[in-house]
Amino acid sequence: MIEVNGVLALVIAAIGWSTGGLFMKCIDASSLTIAGLRSIVAFIGLLVLTRKLPVFVVRQETQNEEKFAVDKRATFNLWASAISYSATMIMFCFANKMTYAANAILLQYTAPIYVVILSPLLLGEKNSKLDYFSVIGVIAGMILFFADNLFGKKDNVPPQVFWGNITAILSGVTFALSTVFLRRCRGNTSKSSFVLAQLITFIICIPFVVKEGLLDVRSIIFVILLGVVQMTLPNYFYAIGINKVRALSAILISMLEPLMNPVWVAIFAHELPTANCVIGGIIILLFVVGNDVLRVAKARR
Repeated sequence: MIEVNGVLALVIAAIGWSTGGLFMKCIDASSLTIAGLRSIVAFIGLLVLTRKLPVFVVRQETQNEEKFAVDKRATFNLWASAISYSATMIMFCFANKMTYAANAILLQYTAPIYVVILSPLLLGEKNSKLDYFSVIGVIAGMILFFADNLFGKKDNVPPQVFWGNITAILSGVTFALSTVFLRRCRGNTSKSSFVLAQLITFIICIPFVVKEGLLDVRSIIFVILLGVVQMTLPNYFYAIGINKVRALSAILISMLEPLMNPVWVAIFAHELPTANCVIGGIIILLFVVGNDVLRVAKARR
């Protein structure tokens, strides 16, 4: 297993995830086909990195005659985190089809709100006033970051945009649940959860993959890049990082994903972000970094 600092691992994961928008633009296929193919590539990649077959049941060594008994709690957390993450990926694809991409990203990243609510209940992790302040600051930055797209005047807005926004909000809930249950998994089980999530997603998307048929060579190349760079490596490092930091810190650091997404577009597609995006991005960075810096400084006193 690669040894890396928890925060650094999460930063690598977030940056890797942020390449998805750019890669997807280079693939000529439907969103669910892309999700399915990306997941099967990621599934294979994670098997190679972890060097383990998929885990469906978690067992623990006991002193009884039944040497390796089923750990029901750990198994539940494994499946809960995998299903939640799979639902996040699938609903995000639906949201991108029905609503504006900026809306889908912003509404998914309302996840910290749900983590703040769920952490004390499911993890026993207490939130400080700084945590609540940081969440408010990050959400404010996100709103400003996507203000031009989310609140700009749109003519002839199709009716499915509303349901796309609802789906994106639900993907934020499942993203938060995935983070919380991953935190409960701890250890190597968290990596197994990501592997299982990719398998679940691929199985669900098989009908769309079959219907789409064979992709062109360019699309296949970018599907592989999407599966490896945007899914396999980020998932692997996220599984490492989630065991070394609190759930709220993990979800806040993950917000670097939507922050970096337009940066790649600006570099490779020559689309410069607006002033609101720049200011919002600075606000997000200040609150994400500031939260951890102040928490570490407080712990050392």
